[in-house]
Amino acid sequence: MSRVVVKTDGIAKVVPTAEGQLTILEGIDLEINAGETVAVVGASGSGKTTLLGILAGLDLPSAGSVFLSGVELTGLDEEARARIRGEQVGFVFQTFQLLGSLTALENVMLPGELRGEAGAEADAKALLDKVGLAERYSHYPRQLSGGEQQRVAIARAFASRPNVLFADEPTGNLDTATGQKVIELLFDLNKEFATTLVLVTHDDRLAQRCQRTIEIVSGRIVA
Repeated sequence: MSRVVVKTDGIAKVVPTAEGQLTILEGIDLEINAGETVAVVGASGSGKTTLLGILAGLDLPSAGSVFLSGVELTGLDEEARARIRGEQVGFVFQTFQLLGSLTALENVMLPGELRGEAGAEADAKALLDKVGLAERYSHYPRQLSGGEQQRVAIARAFASRPNVLFADEPTGNLDTATGQKVIELLFDLNKEFATTLVLVTHDDRLAQRCQRTIEIVSGRIVA
């Protein structure tokens, strides 16, 4: 019996603009099971990134409910949502989002340190080794290539041992060859840690690696 880890019920997102109300998402119902790999695809402006933010509890919908591992995120305040994110969720962004004042090792150690784990440094080193950056522990983000920065970001995402990993265009800023290596890495680690992976992408190669694709057109799921 599959366990549902991400569920939405009638999600809508409406924002005010100078021209009036803009509907970004409407009537979004979906379920994602534990261990599933799901790609969210659609044209620019279709609402993919907004949906990802709502699923991860970074943003709230205008209407509807979101459940993460059985907890209704939409019923929580920001502090409680942040706590759930810290316990359940990992992120990989197109822009890497590394802290420039920290070394690669310190960036990856951060989730464990925030949780007060004694083995944060050993854990971070093991993950950097897995992503092929054993020689880069003491390098700062500015000293790393784009592909290396994204590998650090992936190591950091898995350092929090998330139940669900959300990735927003993880290959968007990388050339084709580097992007392919990052895809392999993401799926290898995902399999090893048995994580649920939900990713927004324009990259057909990335979408095809997923077990399921959700297509969004003008804020609605069409496939």
